[in-house]
Amino acid sequence: MNFLPKLLQGLAFVPAVVSGIEGLFGKRAGADKRDSAISFVGAALSITEAVAARDIVDDAKFRSGLAKVIDGTVDCLNASVWAKKPLA
Repeated sequence: MNFLPKLLQGLAFVPAVVSGIEGLFGKRAGADKRDSAISFVGAALSITEAVAARDIVDDAKFRSGLAKVIDGTVDCLNASVWAKKPLA
């Protein structure tokens, strides 16, 4: 399979992964949750296989970009009705 369609499909799951991680690890630090999300999305994208196939030529840079996508998704979700509002 061409890597670009696989990447786009994997990125489509980021909001669901972030939401699931929040449900599972809600009390943990943000960095721990981000690392878990990167791990889940990385597994879905088969990053190790993509590196071996040379679809990804810079693993560190790819993971850094993936972390930015996850951080941006968290920002968007936290700014939306998804975020729990504090009780007044």
